Amino acid sequence: MNATLLAVALSLVSAGAYAAAAVAQSRLAGRTDPSTGVLRLLGRGAWWSAVGLNALGALLHVAALNFGPLTLVQPLGALTLVVAVPLGARAAGRRVGRIEWRGTALTLLGLGALLLTAGGSAPHETLSLPEALGVGAATMAVVAGLGRPGARPGLRHAAASGITSGVASALTQTLTVAVTDHSGGPLFSWRLLTVALLVSAFAMGGLLLSQTAYRGGLGAPLAVVTLANPVAAAAIGLALLGERLQGGPVSLVFALLGTAAAVRGVVLLSRTQARNTDPAAPPEAAVPGSRVPSRVVIGSPRRAGTPPSAGVPEPVPARAGG
Repeated sequence: MNATLLAVALSLVSAGAYAAAAVAQSRLAGRTDPSTGVLRLLGRGAWWSAVGLNALGALLHVAALNFGPLTLVQPLGALTLVVAVPLGARAAGRRVGRIEWRGTALTLLGLGALLLTAGGSAPHETLSLPEALGVGAATMAVVAGLGRPGARPGLRHAAASGITSGVASALTQTLTVAVTDHSGGPLFSWRLLTVALLVSAFAMGGLLLSQTAYRGGLGAPLAVVTLANPVAAAAIGLALLGERLQGGPVSLVFALLGTAAAVRGVVLLSRTQARNTDPAAPPEAAVPGSRVPSRVVIGSPRRAGTPPSAGVPEPVPARAGG
């Protein structure tokens, strides 16, 4: 099979695994007290299911990066949002709406236009140790800025999650290309060890940031993660790894049109998912300890099979001391 087609196929399956993980994380966030720490999550089977799905998606993503460049593999990650639409609807017990289908179609059209401009050759450039350290330091500074207290923390945490995941993908490509390179260089070096540590840190950081972002619902945070991830990875690929868009000025027009269509599709999907996900949250989503108005019905219990008398109120039992 052609290397480009193999990269696309692996990316599609990876997107499906990431979508299932996002739905699982969103449902877990809806059932979890916002003050719950990481250690409490480690004792929940739903958390480990999400971690397993994310790990599967990551392994498939790493395999795809071995056969295709970042500018090809990363845009396909936007299909995570497209797959999450029917999965989220099914988990919520509803049908996919017309606006959601329209957003899905626009996202797919935008992705198709972007893929026409992506380079199709297998990656061969890697980051040097100073470049990897510089990328890591810049990423941590951006994440620290996005994590500061303020308005809309869910979307800022989602942006930080997408950026860290995109940077982890770029660093992973350096790792896989260096390991599979047959030029006779050392298999273990300070550069590869540093890159591996950065990949682990950013991958876990992106997972935890997305978990906190999904507390406000699945749609809008997942849309921000989906957009920030390929932007961060493509920026590194174009600036440091020698990747280029193919096709000249015409490809730039296709890329701009594709970006506009994909952004419009993501906006539609995020709006409808944000509207449909929150009401579907199970009763356990209420925060323990919060004041929830209750409706008290005063009346006497009826025997099973005995219909109430029409127009005749049932007696109200008096309780001693009450």
